[in-house]
Amino acid sequence: MSTLVIIGTQWGDEGKGKVVHLLSKKADYIVRYQGGNNAGHTVVFDGKEFILHLIPSGILQPGKKCIIANGVVIDPEALVEEIKFLATKKVSVKGRLFISDAAHVLFPYHRYLDMLRETKKGTRKIGTTRKGIGPAYSDKVARVGIRMGDFLEDERFRTLLNMNIKEKESFLKEIVNVNYVKNNILKKYKSLVKQIKKYVLNTELLINKVIDEGKNIIFESAQGTLLDVDFGTYPYVTSSNPTAGGACVGTGVGPTKIDSVLGVVKAYTTRVGEGPFPTELTDNTGTMLRDKGKEFGATTGRPRRCGWFDAVVVRHSVRVNGLDKLALTKIDVLEGIDPIKICVGYKYKNKILREYPNNIDILKNSTPVYIQMPGWNKKAKGIQKFEKLPKNAKLYIKKIEKLVGAKISLISMGRSRDETIIIDKKLVDFKF
Repeated sequence: MSTLVIIGTQWGDEGKGKVVHLLSKKADYIVRYQGGNNAGHTVVFDGKEFILHLIPSGILQPGKKCIIANGVVIDPEALVEEIKFLATKKVSVKGRLFISDAAHVLFPYHRYLDMLRETKKGTRKIGTTRKGIGPAYSDKVARVGIRMGDFLEDERFRTLLNMNIKEKESFLKEIVNVNYVKNNILKKYKSLVKQIKKYVLNTELLINKVIDEGKNIIFESAQGTLLDVDFGTYPYVTSSNPTAGGACVGTGVGPTKIDSVLGVVKAYTTRVGEGPFPTELTDNTGTMLRDKGKEFGATTGRPRRCGWFDAVVVRHSVRVNGLDKLALTKIDVLEGIDPIKICVGYKYKNKILREYPNNIDILKNSTPVYIQMPGWNKKAKGIQKFEKLPKNAKLYIKKIEKLVGAKISLISMGRSRDETIIIDKKLVDFKF
């Protein structure tokens, strides 16, 4: 039995979906433990592109079972759409998808509240996807949320819905007709329950049971460490914990049952939305990275902000997630750039900071301290052995390992599972 948590080490969009899809070949269960349909994993399987927002990408592997655990907030309409989308691609979730009865449900009024909050903030907006994720988590913490188990019980659901609509009415009426929102929810209610009910159970019991039976489990996060509500660039963060510790509270699995944590890291840096980004490039190099790397959000289509690799950020992620191994993605995008820069510190008021600061004003007003590495022109994509990579690409990889304090176990160059260099075979064999 082995359990592996897979997390993002930057601001999300590191390529976790492809890595999960690759490693799920030896896994029995793939578990999503936080976030909502504000995340998007893009993978290529059998020559087809799949973009999934709630269901783990392991569902594409025949026979694998997937769990949406208690730490996720679930938009039932988005979930049903995703199940139907998979069916059109001849991927059945029957007997393979399980949803926690303790997961909180996201409703249209959460989306309206999200839009309202972002609009009112003006220049101080967070840059959310406006999918309602933050307000849904706010309800959870305020203890007024509606969990999946409540959603399936007609009388209890209607009572909780009325309570929530009444409590939020003064805000909602600023942006929408409140009766319309409520009636629209009730209009779709029975159909959604009918389509979802068969998947819902106590996933805390299921996950612990299959761990005790010796099954191989992957726990996958959405977003990345720098969007963690505790360890990210607060307040420009998501509303949950995509860090490794979130896997425990988001699933009901104790920390003693986690065997290993893998961090996924992009060979450069991107982020979507507002917030500080020390190594951001607003020149032609940034545009080239965006275009060549196809850096557009899987969920919103928004262009991602692009910049040089930030070793300070990734070292911070290595520390707070307890990482000893990394999966490096998109190194092929750097082909043709010479020199290539790596951020090794921040300059703030004549001081050099070598570690990530929690103070958002320091981060906003810092300038990156760079070292330069020689670039390469030889094509890396398609190579399947580390030794055959261009010399300067290998030097770049080794420098990253030294700067962040973790070994790179696999290198991904493309969305297809086959476009991968396996350095540590124990990882893909689930032997930690």
